[in-house]
Amino acid sequence: MTGIDIEVSETDYVAIMGPSGSGKSTLMHILACLDTPTSGSYFLKGREVSRFDNNQLARVRSREIGIVFQRFNLLPRLTAAQNVELPLLYDKIPTDRRKEIVADMLSKVGLADREHHRPNELSGGEVQRVAVARALANDPAIILADEPTGNLDSQNEEELMELLDGLNDAGRTIVIVTHEESVAGHAKRIIALRDGRVV
Repeated sequence: MTGIDIEVSETDYVAIMGPSGSGKSTLMHILACLDTPTSGSYFLKGREVSRFDNNQLARVRSREIGIVFQRFNLLPRLTAAQNVELPLLYDKIPTDRRKEIVADMLSKVGLADREHHRPNELSGGEVQRVAVARALANDPAIILADEPTGNLDSQNEEELMELLDGLNDAGRTIVIVTHEESVAGHAKRIIALRDGRVV
């Protein structure tokens, strides 16, 4: 990526689009504090997180950013509830409170009755909703979604986008990487990338 200069405001809803190799995933990884830029700066809520060490970046990821990965990244041996609970374990939330949060998150995504099912016992749409519930577990202000509908049929895509729309309406900042115009159409604005540049 070269010379990218973007700003995402609080409660914004942004879609990042571009062809394969345009830098979408690289930009998303930097925004998610999974990678650090080799040059330039990344400010999150006024802090230059591009200069944070690994422990500081891990704290930002666990407390301020919810990430929905393209391939979901659920652990196959864990139930839906246990997958949602993972970020709360890392954050050392007490057991009783964890159970309350997990039940609330699964209810929010319409999966209260699937908490004991493992990923291979769920449909593609249900697995994606578990991934969203996990991203919401620590009540992050920012949701980053990398091709969140790439493996979904049109009905599940629409249900997921309605869920993200509702989260934005409730005050969360949403940033989506997508190559699908139907998904980008939900955003308030679109950032187009080509060859590592904003076009």
